[in-house]
Amino acid sequence: MPKMKTNSSAKKRFKVTGTGKVKRAKAFKNHILTKKATKRKRALGNDAVVTDADMSNVKFMLRLGK
Repeated sequence: MPKMKTNSSAKKRFKVTGTGKVKRAKAFKNHILTKKATKRKRALGNDAVVTDADMSNVKFMLRLGK
């Protein structure tokens, strides 16, 4: 039986840290940036950690096990 394939879109969007947490980029930083405050745009540039509610779906797409 062949190996399970990692979801290609997920491997481009998520990074696994050394402690096993999954990092993601924040949304709303692509366009229409003129009306957003500088402080808000700076904060959107930082990575966030995937919440526990979404972790099982992300780990399944990345084939990280349970």
